Amino acid sequence: MTAPLALVTGGASGIGLAFAQRWTREGGRIALLDLDQDAIDRTVDMLGGDDRAMGSAIDVRDDDAVRAAVAASASRNDGVLDAVVNCAGIARPARAADATDEEWTRLVDVHLNGTMRVNRAAHRYLQASHQASIVNISSVAAVSGMPGRSSYCAAKAGVEGLTKALAVEWAPDHIRVNAVAPGYVNSQMIGGLIASGQLGLEPVIARTPMRRLAEPHELSSAIYFLSSSEASYITGHTLYVDGGMTIDGNWY
Repeated sequence: MTAPLALVTGGASGIGLAFAQRWTREGGRIALLDLDQDAIDRTVDMLGGDDRAMGSAIDVRDDDAVRAAVAASASRNDGVLDAVVNCAGIARPARAADATDEEWTRLVDVHLNGTMRVNRAAHRYLQASHQASIVNISSVAAVSGMPGRSSYCAAKAGVEGLTKALAVEWAPDHIRVNAVAPGYVNSQMIGGLIASGQLGLEPVIARTPMRRLAEPHELSSAIYFLSSSEASYITGHTLYVDGGMTIDGNWY
């Protein structure tokens, strides 16, 4: 039996990389899409070489490149994709009153439109699996008003709406569609925001009941569960992996 193939965007670092490691450790094969070809090549080698992993450098804002990369990945598995995980993302904090159209559009185009492009391109190959899963990456920002992150909040709320719509529309195609919404993760992206002074670590920790950042492997476990047959009757759901941040009522 052919090992199941999962395609993951942003797969050469952070949450995407952690998921790729978990998926291959469980016996699957992985197709990585990321901006950085050197990082992809290093990750492919780390995951066991061409027998276990493959990758293409693309920008999820480029529809033609997305379609070509998804098709090329599926062609390595007889035209079948078993899972898609949308982890591609960028961090560009900007106050709403000062943000340019270009800044707003770029972030929404990566997080929301990019998620849709990948899912749309993958649909026919997921349908061929007969038991496929999509996991989109949302955020606590989807349900929280965060100053300086209006475009990010809007994009992630859109990802959750898209997840629900696709779950209903694609259920007859035997494709489950869910989302995972992280809190703050110990990742390169968050580290960069902290180092640049755009995010304070202490307030984040204080606002999180579990009093720590999430580790990438904790997110990958949630993503893997939703991608696996263990979640065979779960669709249209957003699983919050946030250390209690979004349910904390201890403010009075």
